Amino acid sequence: MASLPAALSILTGLMLGLGAYTFHFAQGLSYFSNDPEACANCHVMRDYLDSWQKSGHHGWAVCNDCHTPRALPAKLWTKLDNGWNHSVKFTLQNFAEPLRLRPVNLDRLLDNCRRCHAGLVQEVGGECLPCHAGVGHGPRN
Repeated sequence: MASLPAALSILTGLMLGLGAYTFHFAQGLSYFSNDPEACANCHVMRDYLDSWQKSGHHGWAVCNDCHTPRALPAKLWTKLDNGWNHSVKFTLQNFAEPLRLRPVNLDRLLDNCRRCHAGLVQEVGGECLPCHAGVGHGPRN
């Protein structure tokens, strides 16, 4: 009979191996890039990539420009946080359709809208999304 330390070592090795395989299978390193195609590694996101390609922002902004902070530590934390949440929800199939931004991600999005459109936003004030909800992702089927 294996000792408790040996059993824990085997269990830890299995968990690390499974995690590494899953990260590789999900093309995890691609999420550290600025390539919008990485966001569509998961088939659930394909419609969002397709709609962004039809939007007015297509020529000016990629996913990270709108959905992550500019500072590197905050950007990496956001990618880690969202990557974990996305992987859990998509694996367990317990996500809303259409997808909804969590409040923290909505705040990040609005901060980026205000940063890029500072002059215009100061003139009109208020929130962007009530009138411009589809501007980043354009028309959808």
